[in-house]
Amino acid sequence: MSSGADLFVVCKQCGSEVSPYITECPYCGNRLRRRAPKLPRAHVPSRARRGRLGTLLRVPAPGVRRARAGVGSRPSPWSAPRPYTTIALVAAGCAAWIAWHAEPQIYLHMAIIGSLHGQWWRLLTCEFAYLSGPYAFVALVAIAIFGWLIERRHGALALLALFFGAGVAGALVASAVYPEPVVGGGNAVALALLAAWAAPDLVAARTGSYYEGDLLGAGAIAALVLAVPFALQSAEASWLAGVTGGALGLLAGLGLSQMGAGEA
Repeated sequence: MSSGADLFVVCKQCGSEVSPYITECPYCGNRLRRRAPKLPRAHVPSRARRGRLGTLLRVPAPGVRRARAGVGSRPSPWSAPRPYTTIALVAAGCAAWIAWHAEPQIYLHMAIIGSLHGQWWRLLTCEFAYLSGPYAFVALVAIAIFGWLIERRHGALALLALFFGAGVAGALVASAVYPEPVVGGGNAVALALLAAWAAPDLVAARTGSYYEGDLLGAGAIAALVLAVPFALQSAEASWLAGVTGGALGLLAGLGLSQMGAGEA
């Protein structure tokens, strides 16, 4: 039960009982304190703010749950506490980059250059083949960020399915459209992982619900990945494969969100 000291303070000059949340006595004008105490904010999750890049990588406190429309607040039972699969995928891309510098023929056996000629395994290796250094840096950083977020939210199996599913789908679409396709690198994978992570927050933003993710930061990274094929004039970075991967990731993210809502 609150005491009297919690409800008012006594002005030392006139002896009047006044609110503890004011700086001057309303009766005599005496200065009570330099600044008013801060009022506690009720029903607002602590340290949870939208529109900051830090929220993209911040791990929520155990007691904090996101309230989204149509999205379950419980984490997936397959969620992984450590991003070991993401680390392995990014390390494989870095290792392939180093290996083809030592032996240039390696790239020719990994990337899709022209018709597949029955070498369907290139659909699974082209995601790790990079010629351009800036392209490799942008794609691998995006894969590292959003691969970790997807693995933390949905687990390693969902991450692997998105990684290779988006990579294969993007490569197939580019191979079907262009007569002499050149497909290499992970821009389709990066956009798929980004879109899958952002899908629940996009739904929440559309309905006016609360969300923790930084959609502005994710949009900036997506724009950078999409601009790579045009800015660097890199033939291996197919914008069509990237758009295909992003669309597939968005659908997958919405599906995973509905599955999470059903389990909640």
